This record gives sequence, structure tokens and C-alpha cells, in this order.
Amino acid sequence: MKFTFSLVSLFFCFLLSAQTNSYTISFENAVHHEAVIDATFPDLKSETVAFRMSRSSPGRYALHEFAKNVYGFKATDSKGNALKVIRPNPYEWLVSGHDGTIKIEYILFANRGGGTYSQVDETHAHLNIPATFMFAPALSNRKIEITFDVREDLDWKVATQLPLVSGTTYSAPNLYYFMDSPTEISNYMLRSFQVDGKTINLALHHNGTEEEVDTYFEKVKKVVLAEKEVYGKLPNYDYGSYTFLACYIPNASGDGMEHRNSTIVTSTRSLANGGMDGNIGTISHEYFHSWNVERIRPKSLEPFDFEAANMSGELWFAEGFTSYYTGLILCRAGLITPKEYVEGLAGTFNYVWNSPARQFFNVIEMSYQAPFVDAATSVDPVNRENTFISYYSYGSVLGLALDLSLREKGLNLDDFMKSVWVKYGKTEIPYTLENLQAALVEFAGKSFGDGFFNNYVYQSNMPNYAPWLNAAGVLLEQPKNEPYFGAYTVVNAETTEASILRNTKMGSPAYKAGLDNGDIILNINDIPFEADQKFDDYLKQFEMGTPLKVNFTRFGIPKTTTLVLEPNPDYSFSLMEDKEQKPSKKMLQHRKEWLKVE
Repeated sequence: MKFTFSLVSLFFCFLLSAQTNSYTISFENAVHHEAVIDATFPDLKSETVAFRMSRSSPGRYALHEFAKNVYGFKATDSKGNALKVIRPNPYEWLVSGHDGTIKIEYILFANRGGGTYSQVDETHAHLNIPATFMFAPALSNRKIEITFDVREDLDWKVATQLPLVSGTTYSAPNLYYFMDSPTEISNYMLRSFQVDGKTINLALHHNGTEEEVDTYFEKVKKVVLAEKEVYGKLPNYDYGSYTFLACYIPNASGDGMEHRNSTIVTSTRSLANGGMDGNIGTISHEYFHSWNVERIRPKSLEPFDFEAANMSGELWFAEGFTSYYTGLILCRAGLITPKEYVEGLAGTFNYVWNSPARQFFNVIEMSYQAPFVDAATSVDPVNRENTFISYYSYGSVLGLALDLSLREKGLNLDDFMKSVWVKYGKTEIPYTLENLQAALVEFAGKSFGDGFFNNYVYQSNMPNYAPWLNAAGVLLEQPKNEPYFGAYTVVNAETTEASILRNTKMGSPAYKAGLDNGDIILNINDIPFEADQKFDDYLKQFEMGTPLKVNFTRFGIPKTTTLVLEPNPDYSFSLMEDKEQKPSKKMLQHRKEWLKVE
């Protein structure tokens, strides 16, 4: 019996090995941003096998056409014989004539170090897997082994959420997990700590000191613990650990990208030059995704499509509520002050509140725009200034509204997020918009839950924030003492003319005056610009509400129009005590419960 069991086990292991796709990647020509990828696909039954480069990447919502960086493709059988290759479209290679095994080889050019693309140079091999490795869609359920042929002469080592096999060989249970596992290969510095029996790692590639990493890691730990308090426990990471893959180097691109058991965080800011405080916000945002998005996951993102763009109407919750917590967590962790947090709300609030785009799309439809705006590229001009509000910002402002309005009822957003986590996150049951509404109704009552969704989600109304903020000793004011023009305009120091560099905002003084992107303002009321003058400062000399003559050129043709400046519609946020008003003990207690600070 024992002998028979051993034979069965041996046969099973052989079968599993025979159906494991294997990759090797090497970096001999890293100085020129090239990697060479070899892959073997055994035990093939189909005469023709399709190999593809992904067109999208987990965490991104637009197409990125990774095939454009692939060249030198070759396909052979197990004996090295060349196979027939057909290209039916830009993303696919059809290989036929094999003997049960196909081996492919190709060169990848990679030179963008962020969360979407890959970068190979002599500082590191920073790999986003969909941007790097071809795959066979028909074999997506197979186990994968990947060997990283590291540059030992550069002291490289591997950091990844992939489980280690041995040496520099790692594995993935299937294609999806492989694609979701970014990898940083460099001479990084590693820090770790334990929470709830799980290991939290920071693999930091930077040009600074060990002491700087120690200081920064204390901030990271505070963020992790503050976010754990929202949900009560950390997620059950698949292999018992979570890793921040951080690159703070001059050749990186600023970015953050969440994954199931890790996250990419990149910046050109070193810890010594602003990154110690400036980079921690990305840590806060991406780690919150460990719950919200990675496990509390919209059904519209399941399964993730590597051949097209997923469209989701829930990004205002998945990304936007995460954005609301980004700054709030920094405040709760003691990394910014309550004053800094509260005053910092103004930028996002004004962007959403004063946008004309709400007349065209609600927050669900703003989420639908993700394939066009999430690092997507186009060459034709668009009218985003007037038709789009980022679902990050829109959702963040709605997160603030929901939190403050729940607190008025003796509830709070933390507990709502926890209830959603229990129902949809721990169970990993993808949710729909209707599920979210039902969850809020169950948590806060039918009138409240339906009212929030009907007014602010399905419609584009904005709530009255002032009394909710006032209850926490925070003032929301609209000063109206600054003139408002309505377009991003810059004075050229050499020509002393002002160029309008973006579309004018619908309903603004500039828009109503017929001014447009690209117009060059010569002067207003014949008063010239000064060479070192900011446009906003120039406007302050004019009286609001009074018709002004604007001399400008369009396509080189002189023109004149009349413009009436209006008060700036922006709001300010401030603590009552900073405006010489004394908040009550009840207000201070309310603030303490919200911000979790003394």
C-alpha cells in the first residue's frame, strides 16, 4: 500500500511538472534597457498555440499595448527546430508545427520604472509582469515557474510576492497570480515587522542610507497599524506576507500600483530630498487597497481581462474612498497634523464642487471614463476640464460626506467599511453597485442609504458639508476676496504676454468672454504685464463686477473682448481655533473620534 501510494505521488508530481510553463529572464544588455526572455511550454495538445502580450495590467484601467516593446521573437520545438509563426494582429503570435513542446525567445525593451511598465538598466530590473512576459491564454490555469537571472556583478537580489522555489526561481499557481506579481530586482534594502502573525516587508531601492530607511520604515509601520484599525485585522495574505516594492531613484517615474500581496511605489524624490514626507501618502493609499479593491472587489473587474479594458462604475468607491482614507490615515498615524489634514481637504473639495462636469456625468459615469484617463494616451485635444472629474477625487469627497453624515447619526465610515469587508472582502465575493447600496441601507437604515445613493451617486448633487464640519469644529468658508478668471494662464517673462494653456472652464468669466485655450492675452484695460508677474497677481488690480477690455491674439490675429471678473468660488477649510473661534468640548470630542487624535 505504501509502495503504491509512492508511485501515485511520483506520477502526480511528474504530471504537474509536465504541465508547468517555465520562464527565464536575463539582463546582459541592461545598459541599453533590454531583457531577454526564454519560455518553455510543454505537453501541448493543440496544433496551434497562441501567444500574446497583455494589453492591460492589474490596477490600471486603460490599454497600454505592451507588445510594442517586443522584438526578436523566435519559436522552436524541443529539439531546436524553427516553428511556423503567424501574426494575426499586433498583440499575438500563432505558433504551429511543434512536437508537443514550444520554446519561445524574445527581447524586451523596458525603460519606465513605475507601476505599469518595466524598466531595465544597470540600477535595477523593475518588472511589471504583464509588460514583460508573453502568455498563452489557453494555458492560463497552468502553474508557472520563473527564474530571474540576476546580475551578480551589480549585487542584485529579488523582491516579489511570488513564492520562492529555490535560488532565484519563483513560482505562481496560475497565470492570473503571475500577472499580478510585480518584481523588483536590485540592491535594495529590506525591513520587516510582524502584525497578526503576518510579515510586512519594505524592499526599498534608493540611493540613500540605511538610517534613512530605518526612519522611513517607522512611518510605514504607523500607516499599516492605523489602517488595520479601520478593518480590525489584516487580510490573510496568500503566502503570509505583504511587500512594499519601493523605488525612490532619479530614473523612476512617480506612481503607485496595488497588487494582491504587494504594491509598487515609485518616485523621483529621494528620502533626503522631500520623499520622507512626500512619498508616504502613496504608501497610505496603496496599502488601503490591500482591503478595498484587492479583496473588497467590484464584480466589474472580475475576471480581469488582459486583452481589453475592464470598465467599472464602482471606482468612485474602490479608488475614491481609498483616496479619502489616504490623508485621514496619515493624520491618525500622527504623520500630519489635524490642521494640515483639514486645510488639505480644500484642493480636492474645490476641484469637485466647482467642476462643470457634474452636469454631464454622475460619479458612476465618471468611473466609466477610466479607460480614457488612467494613464491612457491620445493625441487629439479633449475637454476634460469641463467634462471629467477624477473618480479618485469625486469618490474622496463623497467618502468625506458619508463619514461626516454617518457620524451625525452616531455611526461612522470605519464601521461601514468593516461591514463591507466582512460581507464581501473576507469572503472575496465580488460586489455590485446594488450590493453597496443594500449594504449601506442595512448599516444605516433605508432612508439614509437610499437617500445617499439617490442624491449623490445616481445623481450629481452635492451635500451641505458646512454643518457636518462645524460639528467637528471645522469651518467651511467661501472668502470671495480673490478675482476669478477661469483658465490656467501664465505670463511669459520674455514677451510680457499671458498665454491661456488649458480649456477655459464653462460658466467662468473667461469662458463667457469667449476666450479659449491657446489665446494670448496682450493686456487688460491697456495695462501691460510685468515680466516677473503672476497672472493671478495681475488680476488683483481690477475691480470685480466691472466690465474690462481684454486685448488678445488668436492664431496671430488681434482681437478684443469684454470680461467681467467674479469672486473666486473656492472654499477654505480651517480649524475653528485657528480663526479665533472656540470650539465646544462636544465639537472637540467629535473631531477626536473622527481623526483619532488628541
